[in-house]
Amino acid sequence: MTKTGDGTTGGGRRRGRLRRVLITGGVVLGVVLAALGGGLAWLWTSADVNTVGKEPFENRLAIPPLAESTVAKDGTRVFDLRMQAGETEFESGRKTPTWGFNGSYLGPTLRAERGEKVKVRISNGLDEASTVHWHGMHLPAAMDGGPHQMVDPGKTWSPRWTVDQPASTLWYHPHPHGATEKHVQRGLAGMFLLDDAEAGKLPLPDDYGVDDVPVIVQDVKFDGAKLDHGHGMMQNTGFLGDRTMVNGTLNPYQEVGDELVRLRLLNASTARVYSFGFSDERAFSLIGTDGGLLEAPVRKERLQLSPGERAEIVVRMEPGEKTVLRSHPQDNYGDAWQKRFGGGDDSFDVLELRADQQLRDSPELPSRLAELEVPEGKDSVRERFFGLRMSGINGRPMDMGRVDEVVTRGDTETWTVRNEDGVPHNFHVHDVQFRVLKVDGREPPPELRGAKDTVFVPGGTTVKLAMRFDGPADPDTPYMYHCHLLAHEDGGMMGQFVVVEKGQRAGKPAAHEGGHSH
Repeated sequence: MTKTGDGTTGGGRRRGRLRRVLITGGVVLGVVLAALGGGLAWLWTSADVNTVGKEPFENRLAIPPLAESTVAKDGTRVFDLRMQAGETEFESGRKTPTWGFNGSYLGPTLRAERGEKVKVRISNGLDEASTVHWHGMHLPAAMDGGPHQMVDPGKTWSPRWTVDQPASTLWYHPHPHGATEKHVQRGLAGMFLLDDAEAGKLPLPDDYGVDDVPVIVQDVKFDGAKLDHGHGMMQNTGFLGDRTMVNGTLNPYQEVGDELVRLRLLNASTARVYSFGFSDERAFSLIGTDGGLLEAPVRKERLQLSPGERAEIVVRMEPGEKTVLRSHPQDNYGDAWQKRFGGGDDSFDVLELRADQQLRDSPELPSRLAELEVPEGKDSVRERFFGLRMSGINGRPMDMGRVDEVVTRGDTETWTVRNEDGVPHNFHVHDVQFRVLKVDGREPPPELRGAKDTVFVPGGTTVKLAMRFDGPADPDTPYMYHCHLLAHEDGGMMGQFVVVEKGQRAGKPAAHEGGHSH
């Protein structure tokens, strides 16, 4: 055995060095793990957003103007929309670069009657191509405004169709494949209200901007004067802002002069899901969903809306009182991780309602509202399954040249949609309104029993939907179905279907023409 000068063996020195290395490594590993744990704890505790009690509500709510229109000799109602860039002063003295329709941010409210022929002359004043999709509208596929109907810069597109669906709160927004989130965030969105004779006879609040108020809710984040569109760490739902605005108004309030006020809620956020209620926990009446009025009013204290969904609610006010429309934390996001980092723990004060000291009398809500025009599923001739994952629907990312599903005009089908990856998703189908038959095998809650075109599908959830495809048939031009969390859609969570006559085959989707000049 060889000894060193200090009397220790070589093996002993090696063991000593090994112990020191192990001890040092253990200390370093402990420091790293502590840092990671501290960082994770910081991320966890700082992930939720809460504006409750922090909003001064100092700005009168902007009401989007009703779009001007003309009536052609053949009775067609004609609207004009121009996509344009501009600057918007959300806060005094700070000009933010934005996009809008006929203005710097958002667009006017289009309004038409059931049975009317409609034409919208769209011009693109932007420096990049975009589209205008009529979300919730039943119309020919070539007029739908999906990613195949792009309008190039400097060009125009003039879709036309006949309104053939009940009174409802619809909306319009861009739909360029891969860029929808960015275009909507910059401000391209607006409402499209439909009226019909039956709804017009009901004693409902209907004075636009007075007791019938559009409420377009978006979450935003600012980087100085600019809008920050970045996705936060761990946020696989997409963009989540740290404050909300309504109709492009920060800290908004709405003065109320009637006992009953109707709020047409639109979740125009790109990823955030809201659970609407009021600061004083007052109940409200839900009277309409995406595709129109319910059969009867439903008393609610909470109402969840995912991106793209709409609802019409009626709130009773007392003279001189105030209440705040609030979004509350939610418990159906899936696991705790998704809830924390996907916005489910967040709370927002959205809009303050201020009642005048004297209020105009409002008639009581009718006990019956409308007959639903969506199928019950009893005459369904085919079932289809759609598995939702970030990587695509049914394992296939979006391909503009591929038709995924072929449906026959006049058929009723049952579509089963399941969230397979645990990330919050929803599901929107173009052209149709559907009935939610089941949620995880059970009867849907009252707020999901009306006509719908978009439905929230949290992690692990399965929904069964019944819908009828009334056409017209067009084997070459597809409609879309997709997740309406727009970063997911842009990333490929979208598919295409065509409507054909019985026995007809699908064609090949054509490349877009980019609009035309005239």
